[in-house]
Amino acid sequence: MAHTPVTLTNARVVTPDGVHEGWLRVENGRVAALGSDGPVPDGRDLGGAWVVPGLVDTHVHGGAGHAFPEADPEGMRRTVAFNRSRGVTALVGGLVAATPEDTLRQVAALAELCDAGELAGIYLEGPFISRARCGAHDPELLRDPDTAEFDRWLEAGRGHVRMVTVAPELPGALELIGAAASSGVVTAVGHTEATYEQTLAAFDAGASVATHLYNAMRPLGHRDPGPIAAALGDERVTVELILDNVHVHPGAAGLVFGAAGPGRVSLVTDAMSATGLGDGEYTLGDLRVRVSGGEARLVESGAIASSTIVLPQAVRNAVEGLGVGVPEAVRSASSVPAAALGLEGVGRIEVGGRADLVVLDGGLEVREVMYEGSWVE
Repeated sequence: MAHTPVTLTNARVVTPDGVHEGWLRVENGRVAALGSDGPVPDGRDLGGAWVVPGLVDTHVHGGAGHAFPEADPEGMRRTVAFNRSRGVTALVGGLVAATPEDTLRQVAALAELCDAGELAGIYLEGPFISRARCGAHDPELLRDPDTAEFDRWLEAGRGHVRMVTVAPELPGALELIGAAASSGVVTAVGHTEATYEQTLAAFDAGASVATHLYNAMRPLGHRDPGPIAAALGDERVTVELILDNVHVHPGAAGLVFGAAGPGRVSLVTDAMSATGLGDGEYTLGDLRVRVSGGEARLVESGAIASSTIVLPQAVRNAVEGLGVGVPEAVRSASSVPAAALGLEGVGRIEVGGRADLVVLDGGLEVREVMYEGSWVE
């Protein structure tokens, strides 16, 4: 693909090291240079707008009327395109609990999109999770961790399985965490009734992420601190946070940034197919979901079922609602999740790196998106 060189001037560029004020040059789909000295000929003046890395959503199930568990290639591409146009240039496709046969079919379909460069990886949120904390997963499809089944996922995924959520209290959980670690797959602790001690044992075994902290896990108690305190207190752990102001109250979300620091907070959406479409009835896996006022809940139980936000909204909520600095909030939605899952070449603005860029206005609304050096229509 031919790329026209672009120089963006008068920009506030969020890099891994800080905020660079000046200009940024893009050539051949890459960031060619950053500078701050003097006027730049043929530069495009952004008027002090933010230029941030393309955002990275490592926990998303769908959008624009389509869902990754449906394993429909065209539908999944539309979900990717929908997110990309709104500033999320890297997605890890999220699956929910399904039968062993369906799970293998879904993993294989997502692997095709990973091979094509459309997806950054595959995430399996079920089925090795607690029935007591199943959330929007069908409890009939949950099962104990099984390394043989995990190995079949790896084979179907052809190197693209990036993360799996496990409830540490289940039989075989620690063995599976060890197998995942030796295979280069990240294990997340979530949908769990685990005690504080059981959760620490999972982290010691190699788990390194907490799935959407607070949600679908044993709550924080001062004598029974559970997985929330274990994750917040462990420097090895990145904690996911669904910051849609529905899943977690801002008062509780602020505690996460205070306890873990923004460098360990990964903003995720957990978004479903209804994202971008408005209120109505939808499905998540095989379960019916009703969206009302942007809030998604299971029809049968009323349980919260995914969100309907796109990741830039979580960044705005962090800044406007919690007082998190713009660079820190941006990194929590880009370089932090990318590092947590070992995703290379995404979530960072650096010379030589891929030019996935988002221009944000003063209100942090997305103005323009560049993907691999070309502006997204």
